Formats: sequence, structure tokens, C-alpha cells
Amino acid sequence: MKKNVRRFSSLLLALAIAAGCLLAFPAAAFAEQAPTKNGITSIEELNGKNLGVQTGVLYEDHIKDDLEGETWYYYKMPNDMIPALESNKIVAYLIEEVGFYAQRYEHPELVRLEEPVGVSDFAVIVGNNDKQATLFAQLQEFIADGRENGWLDQLYDYWVIHWNPNTCVIETVPETTGENGTVHIAIEGGYEPFSFESNGAFSGYDVEFMMNFCAKYGYSWEFHAMEFDSIAPAVIAGKYDFGMNIVVDEERAEASVLTDPYYSCDIVFVLEGETDGEPHFLDGIKESFYKTFVKEDRWKLFAQGIGTTLLITICSVAFGTIFGFLTYMGCRHGNKLANRAMNAFGGFIHGIPTVVFLMILSFVIFANSSHITAISILGFTLIFGCSMFDMLKVGNDAVHRGQAEAAKALGYSDTQSFFRILLPQAARHFLPIYNNDVISLIKETSVVGYIAVMDLTKMGDLVRSRTYQAFFSLIAVAIVYFILEWALVSLVTRVQIKIDPKRRSKAKILEGIQEIE
Repeated sequence: MKKNVRRFSSLLLALAIAAGCLLAFPAAAFAEQAPTKNGITSIEELNGKNLGVQTGVLYEDHIKDDLEGETWYYYKMPNDMIPALESNKIVAYLIEEVGFYAQRYEHPELVRLEEPVGVSDFAVIVGNNDKQATLFAQLQEFIADGRENGWLDQLYDYWVIHWNPNTCVIETVPETTGENGTVHIAIEGGYEPFSFESNGAFSGYDVEFMMNFCAKYGYSWEFHAMEFDSIAPAVIAGKYDFGMNIVVDEERAEASVLTDPYYSCDIVFVLEGETDGEPHFLDGIKESFYKTFVKEDRWKLFAQGIGTTLLITICSVAFGTIFGFLTYMGCRHGNKLANRAMNAFGGFIHGIPTVVFLMILSFVIFANSSHITAISILGFTLIFGCSMFDMLKVGNDAVHRGQAEAAKALGYSDTQSFFRILLPQAARHFLPIYNNDVISLIKETSVVGYIAVMDLTKMGDLVRSRTYQAFFSLIAVAIVYFILEWALVSLVTRVQIKIDPKRRSKAKILEGIQEIE
């Protein structure tokens, strides 16, 4: 009980420190930064500078031959480059012109170099499955018709030219019969004005484009938000029917099925400009808090993410413990084949990064499955189960062999001696490691966004992509992870105390002997 009180006190202390940091930091940490422009006016002046670009968009290929000595930094979301620019980690970053206009709405201090580095075409990638030929032909026809009748131009004008995050919404969701089934569409989900979360649903240019396509050809739709650089591999593997906003280049065209471009735009460098002062400190805090949690009920996104993270964590710990325990029981008596197989499997699981293992499961082994949450639970179950197997081996090896011999002398069977004598003693050795592995598992679940699972971290990313402000969303995610870790570790610690032989009463210890007598 005292330990729980101390942990709760530590939690309160952490919250107090976060609040203190919030009040102690200068206003510039939370308000829109507006340092003096560095005077760069041409692409040539970016030689030798630190430059940013989003992973997987290939924009840097337009300009690499024209620059010398530059260093490229890659970011998973376009809006992540804004704080990098403000903190001087990079001097400029590449983005499509339409993305720059959307960013400038929230950050008017951003400026672009007038000279574009090139023009990129953007297409839809079609999944490698039995529907590919039909879907490709239909989408090609849809793009051609939209270009001919001017609908694509109207869509572009609405979402791009006249972009306003407060007024641009999908006013009428097209009705669809859905008689031809459901198409699964991979989108970035955090990039205005193309695909973003709004009032609990996805919205934007790409979303309205695909809704109208599905309505015309009798499909229902399902959107899946994921990291941009994971979209093309997932669609090529056949996991999704369509992937949106794919930059067209020769290599990609050879390796996949790309439609004709459904829009094109300039690629530009973005730098910091000058502004006329900073908003008041408290006003900046209130506005940031309102945008992060209150506006459009965005707190519900965090709640949904917490539920998904808890589901993955609890199921993975429970199933992983059972899997590791059953596997150990099968190998306990020294079966060489079983032990070698489990050691090889465990070595493979622990030898590759968690995110790579999840992507192998999602995009290779279960490429045709849309049950991404179940896939992530399976992945973490195997990871935790292998750790559990190793923990049981270490704990059991730490118990002297004489304990088993003494149990047999007292008349215990092999199973009875293991559960009543050996396992409680072994648990004292491996439960501290078990505690640490539970903590590690909770933190490792933050990568499931790569396979389109809408967990806590991914929800924080989606909110951050709308607010263009990182502080409250990141701090909220960090605090929630801390509370989850504290709660689960407290639970495991109580179990550890309950089974500790040194904390058991003499009557409980002699219970088995009395039964034998």
C-alpha cells in the first residue's frame, strides 16, 4: 500500500513538474515563432545547409544535383518540419505548393522561394489483388471523366486554392449502394488539405475524391490512416485496394500499378519569414489547449487511442504470458528439438526491430487481412511470449536442484513440485524482469501506427497535424503512457508480493504436506 502511495505521489509530482515547465518556458515555446528571415532568396544559397523533406515523397530528387554539401533530414509528417525549422534544426524544407498554402494559414510567418524546384504528378496506387484490373480501369475512367467535365478542377479549387480549415468540409457525403463490396483506401490521415481528421471522420481532397468514385461504381469505402512511407508497400502487398497521393516516378511506375495523375503541383522550398510580434503568453496557452482537446471534441480521439493501446497491451501481456508458459512447459524436460526450435524462433523475434516485425506480419504474412489490431496483438504476443519463455528458463535455473528432489521425497508429483515448490521460488527471480518487459511492451506499442492502427500515439499525431502545435498533444500522450505503465506495474507488483514464499504464512507453506499426511 505504501509503495502505491509513493507511486501515486510520483505521478502527481510529474504532473506538477510538467505544469511548472509550462509556466516557466518563454512564450516563444508555445506561440508561433517568427525569427528574422535568414536572408536566403535563392536555391543556390542553400548549398551546405541542413534541409528537410518528408520520408517517401522523393522531392529531394528534383534538386540534389543542383546543391552541394547539403544534409537532408527526413520527417514522417509534413507538419513535423515546421518545429524543426523554428528550432533551427533545418534552414528550409521541401513541400508541394498546396501543402505550403495550408501550412501558411496557421503559420503566416512561413515564406517560400519563388523559384520551384520542379513539378510532381500525384497518382493513386492500385492494390495487387484479384480486383486490381477492374478497379484500375474504373479509376482511370473516373479521372478522365473528372478532368473532362471540370469536376477535378472544382475539387482542387475548393480544397486547395480556397482552403480554409474552418469552412472546408465535405458538405454532402455521396450515397452508395455498396453492391460491389467494400474498397479499402490507405491515406496519410494527417495532412491538410488532402486527408485529415475532422469531427470524428476523415475529410479532405483525397477523401471526397474516393467517396465520389465509390458512389459512382457501387462500392462502400473504408479509410485507413497510416505513415506515408508505408502506404505504397501496403498497397503493393495487396492489403489495401488504393493508396492516395503517391508521387509518380519511373521506378514506382515499373514496380506498381499507378493511375494517371489526378492533380499536379509545384515543389517549393519553405523558409522562415518575419512577423509583427508574438501573441500574449497566456492567450497562446489557452488557444493551444482549446485546439488540442476542446475543438471538434478532439479529446475523444485521445480516449479512443487510449482504449486501443490498452487493448493491445493487456491482450499481448495476457496471451504472451500464456504462450511463453505453455511453450516452456513443453520444453521443460530438455526436449532438444523443441528447445532448439524455440531458441531459434526467439532469437529471430528479438533480433529484428519491433516495427519491422509488425510490418512483416501485416504486409507479408497477413497481407490480405484487414484485422490490423488483431495482427498487432499477435505480433506483441509473440514478442512477449519469447521473453516469458526466457524468463522462466532463467528463474527455474536459479532454483537449486535439491528443491525438486526434496519435493519428490515428500511425495509430490512432478507437476505438483513444479507449481508448489519450484515456480514460486523461480518467480522471485524473474518477476522484476517481467515488470520491466511490461513497461517496454507498453512503450513499444507506440509503433503500431506504421500498420495503420489508431493507437494513442497515432491519435496524438493526427491532432498535432491539425493544430500545428506539438506541446499539449505530446505531453498528454507522454502522461497517459506514464499512467498506464504505473497502473500495470502496480498490478504485477501486487502479484509478486502474493506469490513470494517469504511472505507466505507457515500454514500456507505446510498445506501441501498436511494434505499428503
